[in-house]
Amino acid sequence: MGMRTIHFKRTATAFLILLLWGPVAVAQDNGLDPLFQQLLEADDTSHEQVATEILRALERSGSAAMDLLYRRGSDALEESEPGVAVEHFTALVDHAPDFAEGYHGRANAYFNLGYIGPALDDLRRTLELEPRHFQALFGLGNVMESLERPQDALEVYEAVLEIYPLEPNTLAAIERVNLILRGQTL
Repeated sequence: MGMRTIHFKRTATAFLILLLWGPVAVAQDNGLDPLFQQLLEADDTSHEQVATEILRALERSGSAAMDLLYRRGSDALEESEPGVAVEHFTALVDHAPDFAEGYHGRANAYFNLGYIGPALDDLRRTLELEPRHFQALFGLGNVMESLERPQDALEVYEAVLEIYPLEPNTLAAIERVNLILRGQTL
């Protein structure tokens, strides 16, 4: 476990440094800029609707066949079949390598299987394709928490709030991580 754990921790740290302090990636021109602006300005009554619109737009590949693969992968995740989900999402990213949501779905499936390295790699690719993907960032925060890296998790969660200031799961995660960082048990 020794050298492998050290190497993995270095890889995860390098990933975080590139993500949070590297050059700003350019989002695909997918027409989401106005929605992301609305999300920044949303209040308690409108933020969930705007976030839902963004997520629905991210789930559309522009191809009926690719959307079918995405739905099959998502359904497999919902049915607690992450291995099957990996197969569908892998077919999706093979055929639509610029579709961020395919990588995000596969990252979730890998994480559910306990494959942290591949999950991190797919989260990286998701965020390269769509740097404002707040769910992928949140997932990265979850990975950091699972690796018992609360400071890194906190930094990622704070990055989520720069995109989606009222994201309820992130606000709760920040509270949880802050308790851990202060040495309090949950």
